[in-house]
Formats: sequence, C-alpha cells, structure tokens
Amino acid sequence: MRLEGIHHVTAICADAPRNVRFYVGTLGLRLVKRTVNQDDPSVYHLFYGDEEGSPGADITFFEYPGTPLGRPGDGMVHTVVWRVGSLAALDFWGERLEREGFPAERRGDKLRFADPEGLAHELVVYEGPERPLRARAPDVPLEFALQGFDGVRAYASNPERSRSLLEDQLAFEPVSSHAWRVAGSERSALYVYDPPPREPGVPGAGTVHHVAFASHPEDHAVWRERALAGGARATPIIDRHYFRSIYFREPSGVLFEIATIGPGFAVDEPPERLGERLSLPPRFEPLREQLERTLAPLPDPRAERTVRTRS
Repeated sequence: MRLEGIHHVTAICADAPRNVRFYVGTLGLRLVKRTVNQDDPSVYHLFYGDEEGSPGADITFFEYPGTPLGRPGDGMVHTVVWRVGSLAALDFWGERLEREGFPAERRGDKLRFADPEGLAHELVVYEGPERPLRARAPDVPLEFALQGFDGVRAYASNPERSRSLLEDQLAFEPVSSHAWRVAGSERSALYVYDPPPREPGVPGAGTVHHVAFASHPEDHAVWRERALAGGARATPIIDRHYFRSIYFREPSGVLFEIATIGPGFAVDEPPERLGERLSLPPRFEPLREQLERTLAPLPDPRAERTVRTRS
C-alpha cells in the first residue's frame, strides 16, 4: 500500500483576483474549481491545476482578504517544487516571469521565483516516466507547460523526530537524512526538510497551510489507522465532496492531509466547464445568493490572453 505522491498543496492568499492573474495568467494553470473553504464558507477556496484537475498538479488557496503577509518557519512548507520537461522550458519560464515582473533565479537545472505574496516556487527538469499533468494555456507552448508537482520543501529543526512516522507508517522512502520519496504505482514526489531560519514562522498570505498526499479510496481508512499508530492525532475522515480527507500534524509540525483520488472536480460541473462558476457542495447551496454577492468577482486571464494571442 503506497501513497501516490502529492495530491495537492494548499496555501493562503489575501487577494483572490491577483492570485488568479498569477496562477492562471502567468503560470498558465487552469482554474479547475472555484468554491469556498468548507471550514469557513465565507471565503474562497480556489483550485488550479492541469486541464483535468488531476491529483498531483493542484495548488489551492484560501483567500482571506487583507490578511498580512506571513513568513515560513520551523514546521512549515516553504517551497513548492514543479516539474518541467527540459532546460529550454526553464529558459522560457525565466524570460516569461521576468517580463511579467517576477524576478527568477536560475541555478543550473533549477529556476526559483515567488508569487505576488512571496510564496516560493522552484521548477526542476524531470525526465522520468510519469505522465505530465499539463494545462493548455493559450500563450504557453505545451512542451514548456508545468507538468505537476515534483515535491515540497519544509523547514524542520530536527528531522529525525519525523522519521518513524514517515517511514514506518506512511511508507515514505528515505533518499537522504532529510529527504524522502513518496511513490505509488503511477506518481511520486519528494518531501524534503531544510534547516529553519532563526525567526519563527508566521502564518499569513504567501504561506502554505498544508500539503496533501494522494490515497486510493480503498486504502484511506487504513492510512488513518497508520497515522494514529504512529502517534499522530488524525481527524476522522471528512467528506470534502471532491475527495475525502484526514488531517494530522507530523512530528516536525507540518500539517499533512491524506486525500482520496476522486471522486474529482467533475462531480458537479462538466469537465469542459470546470472553474467557470461558483461550485458549492450541497450543504452550502443555501448560501449561494449571499456568497455570490459578497465574494470578489474573478478575472478570466485565459480568455484575455486568448484574445491577445489572436490579435
């Protein structure tokens, strides 16, 4: 029984329209679901990913308007790592990001940059066998598109505290003293610890809330039992409508989720229309009129750039 790499990464933002312009407009991802935070339905939960909204490529955001910028520290994910297909893709993204006002730092076969609120990203060249999870942005050649997650990097002052849970219960495969591979039959990802900065972390805009790993639905309850056996205080299984989830903090402090592969984002809108309207799980439907009145209108950078490329 193995986890299928990373399911999604969820972060916090303070400005949903700006967030959409960066992740759809600049990074070329598809907005695959606009919904609400199911623990606080007064705010957006936005999902970006490949064209199908596949687990393994979804980066998601809770929007808390006006929240101050945060700072990653000990026990927090600090960098989201994505795959691209070639060194030429790194050249493309370096030029594109700089042109759109986002400084990018090239280090060999890696490219580092941050989103408008400071969330760090890294692109790495991937030449393995796993299927690329790509969106079809109008102004990003498909061969240069992001291909899904390669992993995440977190801060931990004592990674050894987490070893037993990661290896003995969650079947993470050690790569080094501070890095693990999470690998199933179809997808894999790296989970890496770095020494933390002196300053304590501050949750806020531009920080990661949690990282979710992908489970086959039939294994989900067993993963919860394994987490409990490893000393984690795991939640009951929670139905999130698009997948089912359990949450717990691993010993270094990072909030983990284990999320099922499916039922997926097409349970309440057709695949060709994903993300075009506010989608609400049934229990939140009575709030639709209020939410559509209070949530900020979102731009459509994909349509805007389609028009631009044709002119």
